[in-house]
Amino acid sequence: MDYEDLDLDHPVKHEKRIVGIPTSKKEIFDLLKAWLAITIAFTILLNGLQFNQNTILIIIIAAVTVGSGFLLHELMHKLVAQKYRCWAEFRADDTMLLVAIGFSFFGFIFAAPGAVMISGNVDYRKNGIISLAGPLTNYVLSLLFLPLIFVQSPLIHSLGLYGFMINSWLGLFNMIPFGNFDGVKVLHWSKLYYGLMVGFGVLLLIVKIGLPYLF
Repeated sequence: MDYEDLDLDHPVKHEKRIVGIPTSKKEIFDLLKAWLAITIAFTILLNGLQFNQNTILIIIIAAVTVGSGFLLHELMHKLVAQKYRCWAEFRADDTMLLVAIGFSFFGFIFAAPGAVMISGNVDYRKNGIISLAGPLTNYVLSLLFLPLIFVQSPLIHSLGLYGFMINSWLGLFNMIPFGNFDGVKVLHWSKLYYGLMVGFGVLLLIVKIGLPYLF
């Protein structure tokens, strides 16, 4: 990935704090840009290019479910890294954001909107824990969304259904043990925790497969 404004040997200082979290204008802009692009991609995936009475509803569902899953996943990487006294900021990958939007026209999405760049003294254990924090957050979110599926309101039900499905999928997807996925670093650190994470993700997948039989 080409992060033209980032020099990991001399990372820029955090310009501000939001709710006590060190950040910068660049990071905030990249997070909002990635959130918007992923929301657009999932809206196209679910609704095509139609604009009708359901479009606004779908935009809200995409922004809340995908947005929370993506945003909190990356923020947890950042917060855990900062706990280890590392410099950490998210940087969007413009090319992959366009790829996500482009693929959505063909009925699927490959979402790799960017990554948290980290500079500091990080060993295998710390790197594994930092990497585990993102998928674990998605699993927690999927469980928080799950009860909403049983609410009668169409909007709340849809938020719960898509929130559960998307976050359980994001958590398991990021545990893939190759490339630059979180699973590589978790597996390098601990086979036990890697197995537990994958096992729990598969369990959520089984629940997801069984959901249609409940309605």
